[in-house]
Amino acid sequence: MKIVDVRATTVTVPLQAPLRHANGCHWGRFVRTIVEVETDNGLIGLGEMGGGGESTELAFKALKSYLVGHDPARLEEMRFKIANPTASLYNNRTQMLAALEFACLDILGQAWGVPVYDILGGKLQDEIPFASYLFFRYPNADGSGEVRTPLQMAAFALACKKEFGFTSHKLKGGVFDPSYELECYRAVAEAMGDDKVRFDPNAVWSTEQAIWFGQQIEDLNNDYLEDPTFGLSGMRRTREKVRMPLATNTVVVNFEQLAANVLDTAVDVILLDTTFWGGIRPCVKAAGICETFGLGVAVHSSGELGIQLATMLHLGAVIPNLSFAADAHYHHLKDDIIEGGPFRYVDGKIRVPNGPGLGVKLNRLKLEEYAEAFRRLGSYPYDKDPLRPDWCATVPNNRWADPNDARIPDIPQV
Repeated sequence: MKIVDVRATTVTVPLQAPLRHANGCHWGRFVRTIVEVETDNGLIGLGEMGGGGESTELAFKALKSYLVGHDPARLEEMRFKIANPTASLYNNRTQMLAALEFACLDILGQAWGVPVYDILGGKLQDEIPFASYLFFRYPNADGSGEVRTPLQMAAFALACKKEFGFTSHKLKGGVFDPSYELECYRAVAEAMGDDKVRFDPNAVWSTEQAIWFGQQIEDLNNDYLEDPTFGLSGMRRTREKVRMPLATNTVVVNFEQLAANVLDTAVDVILLDTTFWGGIRPCVKAAGICETFGLGVAVHSSGELGIQLATMLHLGAVIPNLSFAADAHYHHLKDDIIEGGPFRYVDGKIRVPNGPGLGVKLNRLKLEEYAEAFRRLGSYPYDKDPLRPDWCATVPNNRWADPNDARIPDIPQV
């Protein structure tokens, strides 16, 4: 079995409302690149990565010279072909490698008639628990969807719990002053009762701000405090003075950083991302190292559609030390590009697909609909806030957004 073609299509899929974060905003939609790898026996494997556009599609097209004629089962060789460590210094292909690995595993599962989790060692659980992902949100053009105040955030968390059954709740901060976000986080924790909570300001605080905030929430039922500051040294200082686990998806995202954290621990919980780490298999390997050294493991979300969500489900199914509910932006989406529509949450969990390969197939009408939407709207600057176009995150940050600003940003709709 040999690869004969690689295709990439950029789509943009609408969100319920624009999601604010520490470095900017998701402007009411996600931009994703859907990758298809075709073999000489007619199988098509699916992959996905964040971002996209003409340059990304051309980059995948350029990789065809490396991949056409390659056996999709030879995944380690593919890694060195397109993303060996020396080459990666000059062209960051890690996420492209991940999308191709997803597709090749999907092909192998289809060829062998087994789900990807069987290729990875067999599943240990049928359903993966997820945490709610709570964002400060801009209102839509009609004024709906806003989440800005402590009361709105608590109501949003309750609505997510009622609709999806979440029992763990994550608040994405770094938008407003830490003291204001503390009010919002405590409002969520109070509204959720005995449920677990976690907080993530995307590493835009100084170490001193991280320590202060962490000490203010020690009485809550925290899963962990995620990326309160940037860098292993800052995290290590914070960890010395805060009595709860620290987690990261920013300062431990490869094996060299994982080794540094093992040798001098700064982070207790590693959020594994199937794209950031270069595929599902590297995440399984990293989870094994975490198991050996007693580090917690969770699954990170990077704005996935159904294809990448399927990779997260297969990953969660096969690792024995998934210590926490996984993250997902998924419930913020209005639609998906897979057959059968979006995955469904039941009691805060999503069932691992049992079909061959990843267990998902493209809805080609949806793919074309949202590819056309991207051609019409183009991309957007993920690291810009539409009401603060010149703002950027600094550390320490003294230019927080004003929580009293209730304007509606001018954002093109899908």
